[in-house]
Amino acid sequence: MNPDFIQTMTLTFQVALITTIILLVLGIPLAYWLAYTRSRAKSVVETLVSMPLVLPPTVLGFYLLVFFSPVNPVGGFLDSWFNLRLVFSFEGVIVGSVLFSLPFMIHPLQSAFAAIPANLREAAATLGISRLRTLFTILLPNMKPGILAGCILSFAHTVGEFGVVLMVGGNIPGETRMASIAIYDRVEALDYATAHQYAFVLFAITFAILLIVYVVNRRFARMELS
Repeated sequence: MNPDFIQTMTLTFQVALITTIILLVLGIPLAYWLAYTRSRAKSVVETLVSMPLVLPPTVLGFYLLVFFSPVNPVGGFLDSWFNLRLVFSFEGVIVGSVLFSLPFMIHPLQSAFAAIPANLREAAATLGISRLRTLFTILLPNMKPGILAGCILSFAHTVGEFGVVLMVGGNIPGETRMASIAIYDRVEALDYATAHQYAFVLFAITFAILLIVYVVNRRFARMELS
């Protein structure tokens, strides 16, 4: 394996790991709110969260590219005040990945929150336990399969991203070139051997990740029944 291959795969997994951690931190409070709120805004928020499932990646990537461009207010503000350019940068790839993989974290967490019996939260409230303590000591320990599924699906989806990453980050070796982009780049150069290396590694990793999800969820289900 050549150094470019190792560099690209390392960057891909680095982006996927950082994206998954950010999504977990942001996803728990958002999924909690979606699972229990009665607000009229719930449907709107759920729609926005789910849009990456049906929206072409290039559409989201295009608007992020325009939104964070230094010639526009938000991009210009970040560039002038924080010396931060999200267009064609590692940071921009992270932002795009977080937004595009959002439903893959939120949906499993929201379903896990909703599946927890309401009497557990009611009993905690009756005992005077705060909502924050209830979340960390009662709810989260009872939704491990949902947390695991959200993390693994988000990681796997980020590994395979193409459209958003290409639009926002471009194809800069060592900074924004992820494995999915490298496959396209190698095919265009008629370097099918290297393209096969990337494709096979992604295929094997994706298969292994999904297999882990199903096996672990099945074990959790057996433990609950017993």
